[in-house]
Amino acid sequence: MGELSRPYTYSSALGDNQCVAGTYHVDLDGWKVRWSDGMFQLHGYQRGEVVPTVELLFSHKHPEDRPRCEEIVAQVVKTGGYYCMYHRIIDSHGRTRRVLTSGEAIADDAGKVTALEGVVIDLTSTLQRETEATARDAVAGATSTRSVIDQARGILMGQLNLGSDDAFQVLVSTSSHRNVKLVVVAAELVQLANSPSAGGYLNAAVKAIAHDSRTPVSARRKVG
Repeated sequence: MGELSRPYTYSSALGDNQCVAGTYHVDLDGWKVRWSDGMFQLHGYQRGEVVPTVELLFSHKHPEDRPRCEEIVAQVVKTGGYYCMYHRIIDSHGRTRRVLTSGEAIADDAGKVTALEGVVIDLTSTLQRETEATARDAVAGATSTRSVIDQARGILMGQLNLGSDDAFQVLVSTSSHRNVKLVVVAAELVQLANSPSAGGYLNAAVKAIAHDSRTPVSARRKVG
């Protein structure tokens, strides 16, 4: 039989950089295993270094993931169907890869499963890239939030002749009384301050904020 072909892959996180992936075929008659070049690469080998077997395949599964993977394969061999497993493998160099294995059971005319075939794709780089992007976005968001709050605090310091800590507490109290996020209160104040035609509204907003910060929650509930 001919060599298995490499699957076409795409990762939105990697763009033009292709994911490492491979295809496999297992004939249940004698459990004969064929791997594409990508399967050898995923497991840290070059073609010809090892003979692929089911035992070799499972030996590379992470110890915590191997039992469940074996259970799913055994079930598919018994009943047929498709399978998909996100798990970890440890290649021959000791590197842990996070992979997605999917496949299907091939049955004969009598419905007996005779083979398994499918694809394994390495998601390690994709997950790493997306995690890094999420972390960057979180840092950027936090920095932006602090900037808005600091600007609002400065406005209150100037308008109400307050110290930095007292101005921040005014924002916190207003946020609590209005039951809205602190950054929302701050953003509204900064937006008014940056609007050339909103001078009067800014003064009114500052007075309202000062009033809210002095009004007990219980009193506001009675008024409402």
